[in-house]
Amino acid sequence: MGATLPAVAEELLKAIEKAFGETSHGRLKFIFGASAVPALDLVDRRAVTRVVSPSGRMVYQVAGSSGKRYTCYASCHFCTCPAFVYSVLRKDETLVCKHLLAIYLSRAVGACQELTVPDEQLTRLLLPEMEEGR
Repeated sequence: MGATLPAVAEELLKAIEKAFGETSHGRLKFIFGASAVPALDLVDRRAVTRVVSPSGRMVYQVAGSSGKRYTCYASCHFCTCPAFVYSVLRKDETLVCKHLLAIYLSRAVGACQELTVPDEQLTRLLLPEMEEGR
């Protein structure tokens, strides 16, 4: 399944970009299951932020429905949320969590926020345990 995820996601996103205003919620729900509607809600709330640093490193942060921010790595299809670990990695029930799907959809429709931060700040986002250990 891991080898087909990028291909499926990329094809769906190309279709979404092509039909920007005609996206069918039904198709998204068929492919991505229960993650589709909550992901669309995150896109509507503009909860996705692309965080970049001067060195070119990049990560996404998604403000979840509870208000907690999750760090996501779209390039390797990984999210730090518990649902990703449980539903995607352990149970293999779905392709992505709502946070990752919101990233893909936000990028496709141009609804992604952009934030430039110093390299040190991005490092703290990437390695949060460094802050906890101090």
